[in-house]
Amino acid sequence: MTIKVGDRVPDATLTEFIETETAGCTLGPNSFKVADLTKGKTIALCAVPGAFTPTCSNQHLPGYLELSDKLKAKGVDEVWCVSVNDPFVMGAWGRDQGVNGRVRMLADGSAEWVRKLGLDLDLSGRGLGVRSRRFSAILKDGVVKHLNLEEGTALKVSDAATLLGQL
Repeated sequence: MTIKVGDRVPDATLTEFIETETAGCTLGPNSFKVADLTKGKTIALCAVPGAFTPTCSNQHLPGYLELSDKLKAKGVDEVWCVSVNDPFVMGAWGRDQGVNGRVRMLADGSAEWVRKLGLDLDLSGRGLGVRSRRFSAILKDGVVKHLNLEEGTALKVSDAATLLGQL
């Protein structure tokens, strides 16, 4: 079953590569429960099929980086980019893209969360295994308020400008 507007997102563990050690977060991969991360927050979420892939690196993530301040000015607490990659890859991709804390680069390494969302995409035929469908969403306190699902790997409705316009 695919998640829809009005549904609460399922809980799962996402992992983030932390570049600078802080109280409560050690340097390197740190695991977080989605339920904890979304509690009391408004999240602008983009999910992509893969780090370092052409559309994701050249268009999708850069749009969220460019509009992160505008999204936050409209009440978004955090901007997330989720992909079925390991946290080391997501950390390296974030460094490569110059994320600098504007977007949380969250790894769903085994596709646990995207499967629970019903938004997994089997790209085994292309040698890429199970990935996430490309989508964007606004989550308020863990509930889906807006959801923009792409067909295949297209980028037509899940871009940052579309999500900004929905706020």
